[in-house]
Amino acid sequence: MSLPNSENATTLENAMQLLIQTFHKYSGNEGDKYTLSRAELKEMLTAELGNYLGNAQDKEAVDKVMGDLDSNNDGEVDFTEFIILVGALTVACNDFFLEFNDKPEKK
Repeated sequence: MSLPNSENATTLENAMQLLIQTFHKYSGNEGDKYTLSRAELKEMLTAELGNYLGNAQDKEAVDKVMGDLDSNNDGEVDFTEFIILVGALTVACNDFFLEFNDKPEKK
């Protein structure tokens, strides 16, 4: 399977490519190039998800995210574990916006 040319790719295909590129932008800066270390995860959370996660600089918050994501307890986050984070955040955002849009407007 090859990646489609961005010009010919659908919106969803572009989104998938962007997820892959974003993961690999941070993975492998230290250690295994196919996983995110705690430091790489913190850098990625701060730079890429700061608007949604709030204070990603908080060590306890990063430790909690790492603990929740690291399902095989190897101390690193692989691509599958990363996608679980992105999926869960996307569901939470969708739920928030659905609820927000369902509220009656104040006059």
